[in-house]
Amino acid sequence: MTAKILRTRLDCVDYQEACDRIQNWAIQRNSCYVIAANVHVIMTAYWRKSYQQILNRAALVTPDGMPLVWGIRLLQNAQQTRVYGPDLMLAWCDRAAQSNLSIYLYGTTETTLVSLTRHLQQRFPSLRIAGSYAPPFRALTPVEEMADRDRIHASGASVVFVALGCPKQEEWMARQQGNLQAVMIGVGAAFGFHSGEVSQAPRWMMRFGLEWLYRLITEPQRLWKRYLINNPAFVVLFGLQLVRGLIKGQ
Repeated sequence: MTAKILRTRLDCVDYQEACDRIQNWAIQRNSCYVIAANVHVIMTAYWRKSYQQILNRAALVTPDGMPLVWGIRLLQNAQQTRVYGPDLMLAWCDRAAQSNLSIYLYGTTETTLVSLTRHLQQRFPSLRIAGSYAPPFRALTPVEEMADRDRIHASGASVVFVALGCPKQEEWMARQQGNLQAVMIGVGAAFGFHSGEVSQAPRWMMRFGLEWLYRLITEPQRLWKRYLINNPAFVVLFGLQLVRGLIKGQ
């Protein structure tokens, strides 16, 4: 089952079903990508047609943010739960450890990757981390991008976690589709969270959809535009979508 919020398709899955799909693709060595969509992702796609096309081509788009979960519940699926990128990463690491499928970590910094690798191995002792790499914080040349692909292929990993931030990580995954024989999962800030370098919002704030406020307070200079412009715009546009749906249903 799927739902559409603004122009984006969202897949109505839970963590188990998402991991089941990823496992099937990983075993078959499918070249595809998974997006954990929050309001920032939805609004970026709304303003940028090229980014919207990237979302449309994703194998799986999960409702990462509570506003999207509430939106799906209002539209059609009262039982929908959140499938949060950082938690999906942990759920898949647990599944990968049980299934003997290896992962690759791509993004952030070498320091973060060292801490992240240590934390994941402590939490999932049988998890196979085939490799990791922190690309430079600039646009990659075609040669550099090919070298990164070759490095991942050589590792044998069937799933690649990508933490380059929105929209860069989704654009990177879309470029690799058909060229990198692995399932790519964009997880944004998850590397920082699970390495212990960045604090997560308390779970009670997440349940009430207030994670954005916590992150705005902790990183105001970087995130103010994302939350103070995108969030109100989303409320207005989704409200209009609901009204149009009600009018059509009469």
